[in-house]
Amino acid sequence: MNYLIIHGNPKDDGICHSLMEEVIRGAKDGGANVQVLSANDIPRCRMCDDGWGVCYKGHNCVFGDDDGFNEAQSTVKTADAICIISPVYWWEVSESLKAFLDRIRRCENWLGGHVGALNGKSVLLIATAGGSGNGILPCLDQMDRFCKHTEAKAFDYLGVNRWNQDYMRAAAYTAAKAMAEGRKHGDTV
Repeated sequence: MNYLIIHGNPKDDGICHSLMEEVIRGAKDGGANVQVLSANDIPRCRMCDDGWGVCYKGHNCVFGDDDGFNEAQSTVKTADAICIISPVYWWEVSESLKAFLDRIRRCENWLGGHVGALNGKSVLLIATAGGSGNGILPCLDQMDRFCKHTEAKAFDYLGVNRWNQDYMRAAAYTAAKAMAEGRKHGDTV
């Protein structure tokens, strides 16, 4: 199993980083090959063509070979299960993750009968809020809309703040391990 973690965390420490480490550990303990994709390394969409872009219908980015996006898209395609994790900024995912999700959504949409790279894949969604702890639910909702647009299946939603991070680390580990062992969205335990 190939387990992919897509993150938009600009820091190498903090709540988001510690949760990502637990997801990595859980997926590996479940037998998965784990890959981490940082959205911070992928530039935002350049809005080619008439604003909708060639990617909307052609399902690939004309600039993607130049900026690493096409390689990232290929990584998403080869993943069997995915975790999307982000710190909460202004009640949303980080700007870099938002930009990446927008690009991948354009290329992997379901319009015209296209079966996108995320179609049917289980995705663990994790939003981490430091400071006030606010914004977790709108951030998770934003991630959930991405799943709906790409026909991915939300495996679980983890909202983490500084008051619950101790037991949510265990939840992240357990969810990633279950996914790596083959549990799918909707499986009854």
